[in-house]
Order: sequence, then structure tokens, then C-alpha cells
Amino acid sequence: MNALEKFSLAGKVAIVTGATRGLGQGIAVGLAEAGADIVCVGRSDDSETRSKVERLGRQYLNLRMDVGEESAPERIVAETAARFGKVDILVNAAGITRRVMAIDIDRKDWQDVLDVNLTALFFMCQAAARQFVKQGNGGKIINIGSMTSYQGGIKVIPYTASKAAVRNITMHMCNEWAKHGIHINCIAPGYMITDMTAPMRSEPARMAETNTRIPMDRWGKPEDLAGAAIFLASDASDYVNGFTIAVDGGFLAKS
Repeated sequence: MNALEKFSLAGKVAIVTGATRGLGQGIAVGLAEAGADIVCVGRSDDSETRSKVERLGRQYLNLRMDVGEESAPERIVAETAARFGKVDILVNAAGITRRVMAIDIDRKDWQDVLDVNLTALFFMCQAAARQFVKQGNGGKIINIGSMTSYQGGIKVIPYTASKAAVRNITMHMCNEWAKHGIHINCIAPGYMITDMTAPMRSEPARMAETNTRIPMDRWGKPEDLAGAAIFLASDASDYVNGFTIAVDGGFLAKS
């Protein structure tokens, strides 16, 4: 297999949570472009994602459910395996936030964010890992972190807590699961144009502040994550494990 062939995902089956829109959709379409069949998990309308994936000639399955439900991870993996006979890739892109100052955040908002961004993500990883062990040939897991995996942020305290934890549990799971041929890595996006960031982008002062921090002088788009996701999902990354890759336009490089 030559270097370029190692990036192919032909014949692979990828579960992508949060794939109905935003970063999850951008990643799902990128994986499909590289050859993967897609299982889209989300609560909102998936018609746009379905259209983009099926136009590429890939198989597509929509599982409309909330990843935060206790039974969801096992059901998602089981239904994927029942449809396709296997699971090769998991991308945990589902996420929420609450824009509230730390001094004002209440327990419900705190817990809601951690339930989706951290607890559901871990149990999705666990369910996929159990399936990979059962299949006996390993697999790839990609978690979505954030710049707040590295720094504090403002008005997003539960989001910061969850994304810092995602980076660290990714390393922990690598330590335990690498022996099974499981590769688990993380992508930390920079400032991205998505529905989730719309409230922040409506604040002129915050926009002026962030724009000066990005050397590439623009916010990212969901499709900007596709290349890193393809790499981490493919054979090209077979000696990369437990690491977080920033896709941030140089944000972390600027002091």
C-alpha cells in the first residue's frame, strides 16, 4: 500500500455523532469523500447530511436519538453492527454549550453540558471499544475537543470543563486500549462558524478580540476539520495514539 492509499476509507463504516449539522456534518461528509459509509447520529433533521453522503455513492444510516440517553451508546453501536456487520470508526462530534458567566451558572446548565460533552462521549467510546475488541481487528475513535481543552475561555465554564476532560480521558483510554489495536485521538478545533458559535459571533467586542488572535485571519469552517479526521480515521495514522491535534488557524501558536 502506497502513502496515498493509506488515507483511503473505502469499505469502512463510520459512526459520527452530531452529524446532522456543523462540525459533525463537515467531518461525516469528509469521511464519505474518503470512501466511508456513514451512520449519522443526531436529534435534528438529517436530510442535508443524507443528501451530501448519498451523492457520493456511500451507504447511509440515520439514527435519530439523543446520545445523552443512558441506553443510546450501546443501541447506536448495536444498530450499526446489525446494519453493516461491523464498526470501524467512531467520531464523537455531538456537543452543546451554555453561555453564562461562571459566577451565574446554575447546576442544571452545568450538568446538561457535562452529560452530553463528557459522559455521553465516554460511553460512546466504551461501546465502540467493546465492539472493536469483539471484532478483533481494532478501530479508530476520534473525539472532538476545543481550544478550551488548552485554555480557559470566557462565559463557557461547563464547556471548558468538559473539553479539558475530553483531552485527558482520550489519553487515558489510549493507555488502556492501544493493546487491542484501538487508536483514540482528539481534534481541537479553533473558532468555527457553526450554529453553536452564533451567539458569540453576535458580540462585536468578542469578535474583535478573537480575530486578532488567529494568524490565518479567519474563522474555520466545518469542512476544515475533514482532513484531520480522515488522517486519524485511516491507516495513515496507525502510529498516532492518545494525541490531540489542533485545527485552529494558528490560534495556539500566537502568544
